[in-house]
Amino acid sequence: MSERIKQLAQFIGEDPHDPFNHYPLGLEYINIDTARALTIFKSIVKSNVEYLPVYYQLGKLYQQLGEKAYAAETFNTGIALARNKNELKTLRELNAALEELNDD
Repeated sequence: MSERIKQLAQFIGEDPHDPFNHYPLGLEYINIDTARALTIFKSIVKSNVEYLPVYYQLGKLYQQLGEKAYAAETFNTGIALARNKNELKTLRELNAALEELNDD
């Protein structure tokens, strides 16, 4: 286990309800254990529906795993949330990701 992963796990231990502590851990696992990253991101969505950054990463991970329908659903959920929160930069990123997915 890398030092970064150990440090992130410590942050989670200190504040397990803060999605920001889980999110970077999921990012760390994307390239070394996609199943673990998927579990982390899905857990964030389940417990913190309003945590907008996770929708892009989860959607991209689904896309990487060939789960196009789940990726589209995730991007669309994030798009609706970004619209409701008036988060225009994230809205553009999610729309671009959905377009890219649909072009595949």
